[in-house]
Amino acid sequence: MTKLSVNINKIATLRNARGGNNPDVIQVALDCERFGAQGITVHPRPDERHIRYDDVMQLARVVKTEFNIEGYPDDRYMEIIKKVRPAQATLVPDGPDVLTSNAGWDTVQHQKQLTEIIRTIQSWGVRTSVFVDPDIKMVAGAKTIGADRIELYTEPYAAEFARDKAGAVAGYVVAAQEAQKLGLGLNAGHDLDLDNLKYLKTNIPYLDEVSIGHALVCDALYYGLENTIQMYLRQLQ
Repeated sequence: MTKLSVNINKIATLRNARGGNNPDVIQVALDCERFGAQGITVHPRPDERHIRYDDVMQLARVVKTEFNIEGYPDDRYMEIIKKVRPAQATLVPDGPDVLTSNAGWDTVQHQKQLTEIIRTIQSWGVRTSVFVDPDIKMVAGAKTIGADRIELYTEPYAAEFARDKAGAVAGYVVAAQEAQKLGLGLNAGHDLDLDNLKYLKTNIPYLDEVSIGHALVCDALYYGLENTIQMYLRQLQ
């Protein structure tokens, strides 16, 4: 079964745009769980333009499903992981000036850095996932550095999907097969939505988890949050 982890960054963006606490990020996370989500994902950036440090600490106390904290593994991020001990730490290569994740790690070039970081995180009892492009060299590199899982960066898949479904997914299938062969867990995320999710799942049936935020929150404006989560869960069946 592929788990759905809801990224609630956009809920925090909406709250921060007006100030105050509406919408209530913590309550939304609890509602997502109540509506069927099997995980909550956050990406606490240094500028706190969406999820804030205090949000993470509050969520850590109440989230009952898998709590996944994404981020660039600088000192601030590492301190958060050490303190919270989430179910999963997802390492992304983008620095503080990047609007949203736009590429995977070069797990070969950054082998030494990532090996040390992953070893430290795992010593805290936290599962590690590394954001990578669908490149078998990067997948193999993730195994070398000791990651527990990879998260396939799916923006290129989503961008190509409407024009050529088979072509869009082909490289991801190869990368996923390599991950399975190497014994790596497999996540996916970025620009997945109600149009392209089921096709990805059908072609990669052994996905462990997908992390979806922007599209899911946009859909919730029309369908409602509870109904939207159920719609996404049906795509993963």
